Amino acid sequence: MFGSIKNSARLKGGLLACFLVGLPSSHAALTISSTRVVFDSDKRNVSVRVSNPSTKPFAVQTWVNTITDDQTTAVPFIASPPLFRLNAGKEQHVQINGLPQSLPKDRESLFYFNVQEIPQLEARETNQLNIALRTRIKLFWRPTELTGNPLDSLKDLQWSIQSIDGKARLIVNNPSPFHVSFIRIELSANGQTFSVKDATMSRPLDIQTYELDGFKPTAGMQVTFSTINDFGAFTAPMTLPVALDL
Repeated sequence: MFGSIKNSARLKGGLLACFLVGLPSSHAALTISSTRVVFDSDKRNVSVRVSNPSTKPFAVQTWVNTITDDQTTAVPFIASPPLFRLNAGKEQHVQINGLPQSLPKDRESLFYFNVQEIPQLEARETNQLNIALRTRIKLFWRPTELTGNPLDSLKDLQWSIQSIDGKARLIVNNPSPFHVSFIRIELSANGQTFSVKDATMSRPLDIQTYELDGFKPTAGMQVTFSTINDFGAFTAPMTLPVALDL
């Protein structure tokens, strides 16, 4: 009945119904019980609670996809129920079930859990603008073979500034098997500070590069950063040295 509503719009009998997806979750009426999901590989499923604190009912779609945010790439997870009605003041437990897969066991794998709300049309109103909002949170598949703790691994991040295409770039090498979600990255040296504008997540066993936007690196630099833990809380700031390799 509801089907795929992505990039759809229709005009009928003076009724304008525009369905938009991917808008900021801060404007959404529905809430999710967590800001991220950690799916341990020895589990068959995990449960997420979707609540409707508003005064209106919604049709709700749920699904899991990859970072590319498409509807065609196969993923080893299925959300149940995938489509349901959620009345005002009610909640629904959505179960994310694991499927057979061959994901790497030496690192986490990243997916996304999506919740899309579709407002119900009010028959008494002749002109309505109905917007379907989507909330998208990270889902980390974590192999039980991994040792150590994601928070303990933060001290092992290796920071440097290198010249790439003639421009200085901040580089973080993440030797751990865990993703690192930054909320703050700040460079400091000789009384000057610089905050990275786009503190993109660092992937496991990989490097991540950040623009410095005209910042002039000097010797003796340090980086101070904070991250988001498994429960969605911010970690205490950590400071590490930055190697200068220009």
